[in-house]
Amino acid sequence: YILLNTKETIMPIIQQLNSPVMYLICGSIVAVVAVFCVIFMVRAYKAGVAVGMDEAKMKRTITASASFAVLPSVGILLGVIALSGSLGTPLPWLRLSVIGALHYETQVAEVAAETAGLPGLSATYMTPKAFSTIALLMGFCIIWGMVFSVFFTKKYTERLKTPKEKDGKPGLFAGFGDKAMTAMFIGLVSTYIGNYIGKWVSDGDFLPLAVALVGGAAMAGFIWLREKKNAEWVDSFSIAGSMIIAMASAVLFAQI
Repeated sequence: YILLNTKETIMPIIQQLNSPVMYLICGSIVAVVAVFCVIFMVRAYKAGVAVGMDEAKMKRTITASASFAVLPSVGILLGVIALSGSLGTPLPWLRLSVIGALHYETQVAEVAAETAGLPGLSATYMTPKAFSTIALLMGFCIIWGMVFSVFFTKKYTERLKTPKEKDGKPGLFAGFGDKAMTAMFIGLVSTYIGNYIGKWVSDGDFLPLAVALVGGAAMAGFIWLREKKNAEWVDSFSIAGSMIIAMASAVLFAQI
C-alpha cells in the first residue's frame, strides 16, 4: 500500500500493479509453492518405489496426469486474463496459482471493489486504497479452508466414514458434506441468475443472462457426453470449454 501511494503521482495505477516489484513479491511466493510441489512429488515417487510399485506404471501415471492437467488449466489462465485488466497480472497470477478459484476470486474482487466505493472492477477506477482492500479481502477470506483443515479435517473425516446410527438408520451427518455442497452451489447460482434477471428487468440488459444460459447449456452438453456417451475424457476440459463458449457468446451477443 505504501509503495503504491508513493508512486501514485509517478505512474498510472495499472503500471504500478504490473511493476517488477509486484512480480518479484508474487513470483517469490509462487516459486516457493512450486518447490514444495516438486519435493512432495519426488518423495511420493520414492515412497512408491520403496513399497514395490511398478516404476513404469508410475511414470505413465505422471505423464497422463500432466497431460490431463493442461486442459483444465485453461480455465485458470482465462481467470488470470480476466482479472489482469483491473488488478494487474501478478496478483491474479498468485491467487489462481496457489489456492484460489476463478469463481471465488472474481466474486470477492467485485464485492471488495463495490465496498471500496468503485463503480466497477476496472483499472479506470482503481486506486491504491481500493487495490489494498481487494487484495486483503481476497487473501483473508480464502485462508480459513487451510486453517480449519489443520484442526478439524481428521475429526470430520471420521464422522463421514462412520456416521452415528440410531435404530439402524443413518445419523444426522450421514451424507451431510454432499448435501451442503449441493445447497451451496444452488444458492450461488440462484444469486447470480437472480442478479442477471434483475438487470434484464430493470435496465433491459439481457447480455449477462444470455451468456449464463449459453454457459449452462454448454456444461449440460458436456455432462450428456460423459454420462450418455461414456466420454469420461470431457471432464478434463468441461469447465474451461464452457467458459470459452460462454465468453465467445458474450462477444457475439454484444455485437448483435
